[in-house]
Amino acid sequence: MNLHEFQGKKLLAGYGVKVPNSQVAETPEEAVAAAKELFAKGSKGCAVKAQIHAGGRGKGGGVKIAKNLDDVKKYASEILGMHLVTPQTSKEGKLVRRVLIEENVFVDGPSEPQEFYISVLMDREKYQNVIIYSPKGGMNIEQVAEETPELVFKEHIHPGLGLRPFQASKIAFNLGLSGKAMKEMVAFVKSLYAAFVGSDASLFEINPCFKSANDEIMAIDCKVALDDSALYRHPDLAALHDPFEDDPTELEAKKYDLSYVNLDGNIGCMVNGAGLAMATMDMIKLSGGDPANFLDVGGTADAERVEQAFRIILKDPKVEAILVNIFGGIVRCDRVANGIVDAYKNIGDIKVPIIVRLQGTNAEIAKEIIDNSGLNVISAITLQDAATAVASVIS
Repeated sequence: MNLHEFQGKKLLAGYGVKVPNSQVAETPEEAVAAAKELFAKGSKGCAVKAQIHAGGRGKGGGVKIAKNLDDVKKYASEILGMHLVTPQTSKEGKLVRRVLIEENVFVDGPSEPQEFYISVLMDREKYQNVIIYSPKGGMNIEQVAEETPELVFKEHIHPGLGLRPFQASKIAFNLGLSGKAMKEMVAFVKSLYAAFVGSDASLFEINPCFKSANDEIMAIDCKVALDDSALYRHPDLAALHDPFEDDPTELEAKKYDLSYVNLDGNIGCMVNGAGLAMATMDMIKLSGGDPANFLDVGGTADAERVEQAFRIILKDPKVEAILVNIFGGIVRCDRVANGIVDAYKNIGDIKVPIIVRLQGTNAEIAKEIIDNSGLNVISAITLQDAATAVASVIS
């Protein structure tokens, strides 16, 4: 589950990570009121930042620097309600419902400000958490890794020992810091890692991590992704979920305990089991097609779940055919076949061809049910046959 920037910063602050003073606003008037408080505390200008689940907001016009209250009102009015398009959104963009009004941290002081990159995530090859960091902050880390790989560092954390003090010091040293700034960075890294572990996060990305002219270290921007499987341990964090940021179809699928992810292809997929679903999508690609979705109906593919899965797939106007691939282990194939026939009749007027491959318990009976249904459903024996049949009906 992703968090908004303002939610992520509140989480980080709870673990002692320094973040700029800020307030979230849903109207231009609230934005002006928030800016007044920041100006009263001595902030020279402020940032007006769109709150959506996507990076690259500044490139799309979703981040503006306001010098006065008139600027705040103008920028908040422009950003709120806009469909912000960034490199990480669809071409339609995302509707901005909130803005974050944040103090200006670029102030004069005894040293030069600097921007760093720091993230914490799981290295699945080493079975360890890893801190990835670079002195090249404020940039796309993939670009930095490609152009100057020597400036991207990794610090793996032993799962039993946790982050050790010398590792935090090593990170600060590799970033070229000394004195107060080095002490600040050591404390920042320790607090950041504590927040990562304490919240059961799957990703913390701080870009940029900022060293002010007064040698303070703080998170100017943050991306926080939490592990969905651990949210039962954090009801306070689960309550931060913003349904407006989710795909509406994916939200509907969750109501029926269906694992659904929308994709860009034209062949709808209905499969039981995540591994089989991935293999099915691969076979579709190898046969010249493109999957329109990932959909795992689970081990209890009864008539109701099958019907709802069909309805969800058919909401995608790009779908030209549907491939059903069920392995009958826990659930009998004939039961699934009857569910498909019943769902087809209940929905009615399905205009796209449906290819069904059922293997496992009572697969022969299931094939007879499909073949004798009189519906526009094609049965297949092997996965290759099913994928080829799908590719042929849309070619």
